[in-house]
Amino acid sequence: MIEIAANTFLHDEELTFKTSRSGGPGGQNVNKLNTRVLALFDVADSPSLSGEQKQRILRKLSTRIDKNGLLHVVSQKHRSQEANRQAAVERLQELLGAALKPEPIRRKTKTPRAAKEQRLREKKHRGEIKRRRQTEKEEWA
Repeated sequence: MIEIAANTFLHDEELTFKTSRSGGPGGQNVNKLNTRVLALFDVADSPSLSGEQKQRILRKLSTRIDKNGLLHVVSQKHRSQEANRQAAVERLQELLGAALKPEPIRRKTKTPRAAKEQRLREKKHRGEIKRRRQTEKEEWA
């Protein structure tokens, strides 16, 4: 079981792993072994998530989800396949946890009176500067 948020777990069977040759560190390992790990998670068909959770994940992680509804997470920073597999699962947990985190409600606030007065003072000052320029031009002509 993989915990992605408070009281939300994924079964290990819901993840599919594919391996390929890595371009990362490893010397001859890179040329011989499949250490790069691609973790795939089918968001749309997951029995562990509610409909609302699925919609939220599909909306927030749309750039990482293909047209079949599979979430892709890749890891190739370690030399061993097992370490990359663990790193991919951890990254998946982070992504899903962040996507399921509720957004804070924005409360409207009133513009402070001092801020309004400051803006009007600056406008008057700017207008006065421009007015002075006009009278200086007329005097020179």
